[in-house]
Amino acid sequence: MIGDRYSLDREIGRGGMGAVWLGRDEVLGRSVALKRVGVAPGGSSPDLMRAEREARIAASLNHPNIVGVFDLVDDGDQQYLVMEYVEGATLADVVREQGALPQQQAARILAQVASALSAAHASGVVHRDVKPSNILVREDGQVKLSDFGIARSEADASLTQTGLVTGSPAYLSPEVASGKLATPASDVWSLGATLYHALAGRPPYDVGDNVLGALYQIVNEPPPRLPDAGEMNPVLLATMAHDPRRRWSMPDVAGVLDLLAADSGPGTRTTPRPVAPPPDPVGATQQLRSVPDPGPTPVPVAAVAPTPTEVQPSPTAEPQRRRRLPLAVGGLVLLLLAVIAVLALMDDPQDTTVAPGADTPSSSSTATSPRPTSSAPTTPAPPTEQELEDFVATYLSTASADPEAGYELLTPDFQAASGGLDGYSGFWGDVTDATLLSVSADAENLTVNYTYVYVTGAGEETDDVSLQLVQRGEQILIAGEAA
Repeated sequence: MIGDRYSLDREIGRGGMGAVWLGRDEVLGRSVALKRVGVAPGGSSPDLMRAEREARIAASLNHPNIVGVFDLVDDGDQQYLVMEYVEGATLADVVREQGALPQQQAARILAQVASALSAAHASGVVHRDVKPSNILVREDGQVKLSDFGIARSEADASLTQTGLVTGSPAYLSPEVASGKLATPASDVWSLGATLYHALAGRPPYDVGDNVLGALYQIVNEPPPRLPDAGEMNPVLLATMAHDPRRRWSMPDVAGVLDLLAADSGPGTRTTPRPVAPPPDPVGATQQLRSVPDPGPTPVPVAAVAPTPTEVQPSPTAEPQRRRRLPLAVGGLVLLLLAVIAVLALMDDPQDTTVAPGADTPSSSSTATSPRPTSSAPTTPAPPTEQELEDFVATYLSTASADPEAGYELLTPDFQAASGGLDGYSGFWGDVTDATLLSVSADAENLTVNYTYVYVTGAGEETDDVSLQLVQRGEQILIAGEAA
């Protein structure tokens, strides 16, 4: 009996922060989980201050996707954290049993985790150990984030003086792996690495016994990418970005994943729409809102990612520096739209195969017009106004996150007029955030007009842009500024 109130049944989990037991609250007659706290990693003696710190941080967070904390009990020289008992499996166990998860199922799980972390970050708490084994999935689909054992409050510098690299190596952000202090952006990376695990069926880094080798990879090598990530690719790019300033904020991640997880039927759709960003410690925020699609079955679009580069004005173009800004975000957008279009044309049955309890993602990747059953080559249908508007949103996201990808969304002639990759990157590299405020498209003439705000070291500016687009097969490219 713990604290003359809680009886222990059996051990139900074990990790770096100790064992977790299934117990029973004999006073209230309910099942609880109990974990011994107050022992630092690698230590054996209890630390009452550490136990109180851990309990205080965990109990301060009240969110439906965070494991609730009920009590902190002294039992002799040991302290136990009494928590909500969640009956289910960890995400690590789900992936081990099912293999790589369908994108919609992964989005549904990770959206709830991102929501929990958004609440933690809003309370000044960094989790610092986001990983599949700390994510509990109930049979009804509800997800709970657990183990704030090494979480840090912004007002509490404990654990930052130990010299320890805390967290699980395969999911550590590059800055934490190199010994720097964890920030909310570090949790964003770890969530991205967890999403990678769910989609690939394996961790992003093979740690094994070579922890130092894995840390070296994380710090010095490009992040691993999944060639078949589809509409999840922008999320992976914007969460697992080496530079913390280029990562989305956690609310942005939650918003995009929530949209990708939604089961939108024919004729309906929610599209990520950026609005003015709130203050964000990593400077890469974009709030999202859902916009119903008036037309049938559009293409899912990713939201923004951070950090663009400047396009140099061409000798024949009007020398307005800001009017080149939106050009960079398109690279990833084009790639994303092309992938989705190809999947729709192929009518790949894998797109509609999901694990038990997951909704089919086919509705989000269905073409907007009937596809012929003949195998003969067909002329691609012209893009709709909605698709052109989506292209702009994704283009801005791409250019600010990956100028090279944005550059690939320009026609060769416009690439040359923009000063080549160096000229194009010269602008977007200075941009830390680009937010689309409004957009309208003319599908007949393939033109788009939009207003967006961007942030550089010199401050925030707003610009109105008109672009002439061209269709090359299934791909949309930017041919220049519209007359």
